[in-house]
Amino acid sequence: PQAPAGLAMLRRLPLAGRIGLAIVVFWALVALLGPAIAPHAVGAMVSQEVFDPISRQFPLGSDYLGRDVLSRMLLGARYTVGLASAAALLASLTGTAAALLATVGGRVTGELLGRFMDTLISVPSKIFALVMVAAFGSSVGLLLLTAAVTYVPGAFRIARALATNIHALEFVQAARARGEGRFAIAVREILPNMLATMAADFGLRFMFIVLLLSGLSFLGLGVQPPDADLGSLVRENLAGLTEAAPAVLVPALSIASLTIGVNLLIDALSFGGARTGRD
Repeated sequence: PQAPAGLAMLRRLPLAGRIGLAIVVFWALVALLGPAIAPHAVGAMVSQEVFDPISRQFPLGSDYLGRDVLSRMLLGARYTVGLASAAALLASLTGTAAALLATVGGRVTGELLGRFMDTLISVPSKIFALVMVAAFGSSVGLLLLTAAVTYVPGAFRIARALATNIHALEFVQAARARGEGRFAIAVREILPNMLATMAADFGLRFMFIVLLLSGLSFLGLGVQPPDADLGSLVRENLAGLTEAAPAVLVPALSIASLTIGVNLLIDALSFGGARTGRD
């Protein structure tokens, strides 16, 4: 009997891809289950001393206020993984939808959307994020929106290049000759042939957004206390690097492992080629 499609794809993955998949699944589980399994509340000061070393009671030591680093890691991962996933998904969906509209909507629509995206992409991501936070203050919703808007133009460019090439193929011309409308052509003919490449692009957007949000948190402009993401944990414990290295190194290595895992998985995935027509 044939193996399920997911199992067959897993078997085709090289070792690096399996390692990447394991890392991604691990951090996804941490983000989902972390709040339920964290030993202490996010802001609970559970140690009489600051920067306690690793012990049975505190597997990753304590931070600069005597809080359990493990608990803050488990609770903070949901912000790093959750915010980055939501922002990357929003950026990819918006960019892809705008690219389809630019492709089938006519020359004027395409030019207007293209110039607008060129304007957005000309602003450096960190400068845009700093301006937004300075103007409106830091909040989870603002961080999500800022990260998504920052990476919409990149997703738009990739999606529009794909959509333009597919739009010129014969099966799309045949669909137009059958009398199918622009919306039907975009959704039924062009979009399915873009999904594989846009899935890979989503992974890249996710990595970029993780680094952007972690950088903002390191500057004190990301998730605000008492909540924290992995970038915040690095910043707030930096003063204790010489006496409590795990409180700084573990969150930093966690960010690195997450981005490396996603990168390994993206590189290893062998996506099928684009369709050349409807089944």
